[in-house]
Amino acid sequence: MRKTIAALLGAALVITLGACSTSSTPGETGAAAGKTIYVLGPTPDHGWTAQAGTYAEQKVAEINEEGTYKAEYQASSDGEAQNDLVQNIIANGDAAGVVFFALDDSAKSGQEALIGANIPFISFDRIIEGPDKSAILNFSGDNWAVGAGIGYWLQKNGMKPGDTLVTLIGDNGTVSSRRQEGFEQFLQGEKEYTDKQTGETSKTTQAWTADEVSALTSQYKVVCDWSADAAYQYLEQTLPDIIKDAKANGGNLYVFSMDDEMTFGFMNLLEGNTLDDSAKKDLEDMNVYISAIGGMQELYDVMAGNAAQSPIADQYFDGLMSMYFSPKMMTTAIDYMLQYLDGTDWPYQPGDGEYEPTFIVDKTNVSQFEGFTGH
Repeated sequence: MRKTIAALLGAALVITLGACSTSSTPGETGAAAGKTIYVLGPTPDHGWTAQAGTYAEQKVAEINEEGTYKAEYQASSDGEAQNDLVQNIIANGDAAGVVFFALDDSAKSGQEALIGANIPFISFDRIIEGPDKSAILNFSGDNWAVGAGIGYWLQKNGMKPGDTLVTLIGDNGTVSSRRQEGFEQFLQGEKEYTDKQTGETSKTTQAWTADEVSALTSQYKVVCDWSADAAYQYLEQTLPDIIKDAKANGGNLYVFSMDDEMTFGFMNLLEGNTLDDSAKKDLEDMNVYISAIGGMQELYDVMAGNAAQSPIADQYFDGLMSMYFSPKMMTTAIDYMLQYLDGTDWPYQPGDGEYEPTFIVDKTNVSQFEGFTGH
């Protein structure tokens, strides 16, 4: 009993002292005595997030083998579960730092708890507003550039004010909102797009007005929660109206899909028997351009003509692309934590952001890249 009481008092003391200090100097945090790097992320089952978790597990194993730090990958299904893990991490009193891939915005309280305990954390991918100001680094792919790249590509393929656009949104978090911002800013001439692979920088050929952008983006949009099935269901219900409008607007249809999975949802619908023959014929006769984001090998195979759905894409899409957005970035986030803890070369201030560049992958260059599996 005495040992239990002592342990509880010790844990309380750690939390209390941590709350009194918000040192962000590399190597000199309130948790400096800790030697464990905690990595919070998704359960590695399928899709982009799962593959990020798989890469993180591999990186954690490398850290443990090297031996300077102990590392733990802790998987969850949602942000609330991550908050519970944070409480355990604080109680353990051994954290050197936390790499935090928030699964939804409810993880905000967990990040706030880390701030209160003076445990340094890197916010990865989903950047939650509020705690982001105290993160030692906010790291993700450049979602603004991703959106700008899609705006550039759709415009290059003829999209103009008055055309019909379908927007398949990931969720209501910062990843999707930043992609939307980048898309709109490019069209309005407020942002250029630089392709990492080609090195070329492009700007809009026509600066759209805010009203023109609003008219383009407001009619057909849905939050799919990164799900192929949700995209399928939305398009199944609304495609007749979408086709009607697109035919009236010159026969061009553009799809701003924020994830490879949701692009697969459209292809799954076209492959099945739900759409009647007349709708499929209309789509085949129209000009249809669709984006994706991620880098799934399964979608790369479609572009390369090596997949079962390649004939579907060739039949109905006049253009298909995916913005490169690799889940391997999660290992880079862990590398940033190691760099921070090393304490010798840390150029960032709390709240700073670092964003990985992106580029367009389509059938002209897909053979140069290897994607991740997990669809």
